[in-house]
Amino acid sequence: MTAAAHRVVIVGAGFGGLAAARALKGAPVEVTVVDRMNHHLFQPLLYQVATALLPAGDVAPAIRDVLRGQRNAKVLLGEVVGFDTAGKEVEVVLSDGASRKLGYDTLIVAAGATDSYFGHDEWREVARPMKTLADAVDLRSRLLSAFENAAAAEDSAERDRWMTIAIVGAGPTGVELAGQVAAMAKRTLRKQFQGLLDPTRVRVVLLDAVDSVLPPFPPKLREHTRRKLEKLGVEVRLGKKVTGVDGDGVVYEPGAQRLPARTVIWSAGVKASPLAEELAKATGAESDRKGRLLVGPDCAVPGHPEVFAIGDMISLNEIPGVAAPAIQEGRYVAKAIAARLAGSPPPGPFRYNDRGTMATVSPGDAVADVRGLKLTGFAGKLAWAVVHLAFLVGWRNRAAVLIEWAWLVTTGRRSQRIILEPAHQQKITRTHRT
Repeated sequence: MTAAAHRVVIVGAGFGGLAAARALKGAPVEVTVVDRMNHHLFQPLLYQVATALLPAGDVAPAIRDVLRGQRNAKVLLGEVVGFDTAGKEVEVVLSDGASRKLGYDTLIVAAGATDSYFGHDEWREVARPMKTLADAVDLRSRLLSAFENAAAAEDSAERDRWMTIAIVGAGPTGVELAGQVAAMAKRTLRKQFQGLLDPTRVRVVLLDAVDSVLPPFPPKLREHTRRKLEKLGVEVRLGKKVTGVDGDGVVYEPGAQRLPARTVIWSAGVKASPLAEELAKATGAESDRKGRLLVGPDCAVPGHPEVFAIGDMISLNEIPGVAAPAIQEGRYVAKAIAARLAGSPPPGPFRYNDRGTMATVSPGDAVADVRGLKLTGFAGKLAWAVVHLAFLVGWRNRAAVLIEWAWLVTTGRRSQRIILEPAHQQKITRTHRT
């Protein structure tokens, strides 16, 4: 690239940002991808890292490795903290703490979303979210430690508290976690804790204020999912609004009922990345109640045709915040930029090609709604596996994940049963939090 090359800065290397960067490979631009982490994260399989099935590296390829063959792309490790749209610069705090102004001609912001505790951010320390790789690895340690602590407990009530896992939120993430944790307890732990734990006493409790699991899915798939979860031993408690979380469990309405549980997992809601608010301030754009930026039909920020926003941080035609729309938006924006530079007519308004929604319920069961075709059981699982492998970045990662899945189905064993935090430190942390 020459010094006069058109500068495209992409904030975020998630599905949308990475798709945009790769789609610009042949364009006469200089692409800079900025992310505070050095890896792309395949979030749909994050729960399998948390439940000791997949190693972290299989769902998180390094950004530099993904873009290694793209001469017009470079990567900057740092966190974007502000925008100067008048000067066409973004403010980046680098990994060593230094600050840098990064100029652009076109800006693509794909900062994603974060967990929402609905005004109770103090719950975060106890009810852990699962949005980042660090969250998943931390949750894996907590889950495995809970079973170790249960095996060592001399008091039966304390053992029961350790063996109770409360999951708040019955959307896809909560359902997938509940199914995997239940399967892990019933199959893996039965062989690993012989004589120490009774797997039938492990309680996985799924709570939500809504009246069904997987609310966006068709009724047939929702009912199948609930029946399957209950068959796995998951206690599905719907219409239960959580009003309190602490180190001893959760409190929920109606009736201010308490569920004693040493492990609480949060999957109840999301909101746009804080960068959506920063970009709204810098551009004067509006946001919805979830903090998502309202963009034009071409994904550009109103009044700023040189600034695009894509993925979970935007609100556009009620498109769901999942991987497929973000990938399509990234490719669309890249096409729009290339057309603009070539002096060609711009593409029409962005249109989302909905290829279906799906969620896994257990290691051998999933539900899928593919263009009106409703699949459950093995057929649903096969469709789910094909789609997820297709979206996963890198052939090496696809092969590794497929091998781990086959190993689990064949043996019931999970190869990632490693606790990273020392036992005494967990005790100190828990005491502090309670």
